[in-house]
Amino acid sequence: MRIPHLVLVLPLLAVVGATQGSERPEIQEQPRLPGIEAEDYAWDHQADEIRALLEQEVDYEQGRYAYVYCQGCHRQDGSGRPDGTYPQLAGQHASVLIKQMLDIRRGSRENPTMYPFADEHILYYDDLPHIAAYLESLPIPPDNGRGPGEDLARGERLYQQDCKRCHGANGEGDAERFKPVLAGQHYGYLVRQTVEIRDLERRNANPDMVKVLRGYTDGEVRAVSDYISRLVMPERTGSHR
Repeated sequence: MRIPHLVLVLPLLAVVGATQGSERPEIQEQPRLPGIEAEDYAWDHQADEIRALLEQEVDYEQGRYAYVYCQGCHRQDGSGRPDGTYPQLAGQHASVLIKQMLDIRRGSRENPTMYPFADEHILYYDDLPHIAAYLESLPIPPDNGRGPGEDLARGERLYQQDCKRCHGANGEGDAERFKPVLAGQHYGYLVRQTVEIRDLERRNANPDMVKVLRGYTDGEVRAVSDYISRLVMPERTGSHR
């Protein structure tokens, strides 16, 4: 099995932000590609590239090995952080994971925390389908961070009205159309991303979602996020391959 750059680079990254008064390794600034603010923005412009990567034969062990270096933020089981600082990745569609990693490394989605780990000098391009397939195979943990449960009726109404047609009745998403699994995602993360999409702060946002969310109040964002945080996807609760 090939040993990725991560073995050499991560010890250096671990030093960044952990020392004071000493010389720190320089981390390349994240590039910036045109995003939703551009007139010719195409949300799924790399669809053919992603599908080509997904056609490769995957090695789950190679994916598991590469994921070791993501566990500090996303945890060993891919569950992220219940407070929503880091998303739940386990059980997510491989197509969605690859798209987001490509968007981050190329700069159409700004994420300075994630970028050093997604950068092409750290994560091999050819490893993207392996790590994505491994994460997709992990069971969705049942103990995600959920909302307060104070306005679930409104949240359900909004979900059925605006979200179900793309993300499915149980938050299962759509791998072919790069619609993410929402079941098991943390409430805090859902709120933050929904607000950023609504306010055009997430530059790789799906324009269809922006249209849906542009009229949402903060209260409606919290309500629908609370409802989504309680969705369950039984077919993704088994053990990984």
